[in-house]
Amino acid sequence: MKSFVYQGNPSRVVFGSGALEQLAEEIRHLGAERALILTTPEQRTMGEEIAKSLGDRCAGVYPEAVMHVPLEVAQAAREHAQRLGADCCVVVGGGSTIGLGKAIALTSGLPILAVPTTYAGSEMTPIWGVTENRLKKTGRDMRVLPRTVIYDPRLTHTLPADISACSGMNAMAHAVEALYAQDANPVISLMAEESIRALAEALPAVVANPHDEAARETALYGAWLAGICLGSVGMAIHHKLCHTLGGTFNLPHAQAHAIMLPHSAHYNREAAAGPLKRAARALGGTQAADVGPLLYALNRKLGIALDLASLGFPPEGPAETARIACDSPYYNPRPFERDAIQALLERARDGLAPA
Repeated sequence: MKSFVYQGNPSRVVFGSGALEQLAEEIRHLGAERALILTTPEQRTMGEEIAKSLGDRCAGVYPEAVMHVPLEVAQAAREHAQRLGADCCVVVGGGSTIGLGKAIALTSGLPILAVPTTYAGSEMTPIWGVTENRLKKTGRDMRVLPRTVIYDPRLTHTLPADISACSGMNAMAHAVEALYAQDANPVISLMAEESIRALAEALPAVVANPHDEAARETALYGAWLAGICLGSVGMAIHHKLCHTLGGTFNLPHAQAHAIMLPHSAHYNREAAAGPLKRAARALGGTQAADVGPLLYALNRKLGIALDLASLGFPPEGPAETARIACDSPYYNPRPFERDAIQALLERARDGLAPA
């Protein structure tokens, strides 16, 4: 076995049906007294219900989180938290809301308590991202890692089947790329393979019956593991391309990840054959080359749109995305090849299978 470094991230996890009932106690555990609750506009009602349950421990509700954390939204939220005298943020929702909480924590140091309602996985990472002038800037900082995460599968029941599917595939992308990350290690690889297996098992059941309690629990478990993967090792070409699709073209985050994952994995099928065999095994295949087609078939089974064009990706998008990605590439086991990446993006734009 080759040498490796494993660094566990310090976070407290409370998992189980009904876990949200422990929120007030977990705020006390942080030593906080005035929690600002963050949500998207669509989840404002949930935020207000949680605020009511907290009583005096709630400083207010800020329902302004949006995709990709625009810089101006982040600045407004920071100022609002300061005006209210909040001493922690309770982020309720998916990647957009958690991202806004991280933007506040990055400059204020306010601790975050995350209550995920999707399978995004951002709650387990010290990774932040802010979009300015159509470019998404990301970084790592332990100040933005949520101190506590409450996973309550009941909160995912209101997530529509189609969004559940995309969100789960977004989580799976974290696990797939963790297998061939530059700093991959045996501990994270175990979690990644188990995450892929759990999500591949649970998501079809969730789509078939969004109120299947056992399937929701398994999907959230898989997403938690995927989040640990995302927060523990670096990512590669898939995340670089999706960050560009989101920051430059404002494509919806989870849907773009779901569509791109089969193509990104297929791009690395030879350069990362060993790690991708583990992904194939978790998906019911045997060889690295099976992963792309199996993921594409899973997307189809889940009813996920297969083409980026349906999300608003323009005809000139593949060339521009390939250029931006190759100008500042992430680590990847296969070098960034502009022509091959443009071709990959053209197939993804048109909804064709990876090739």
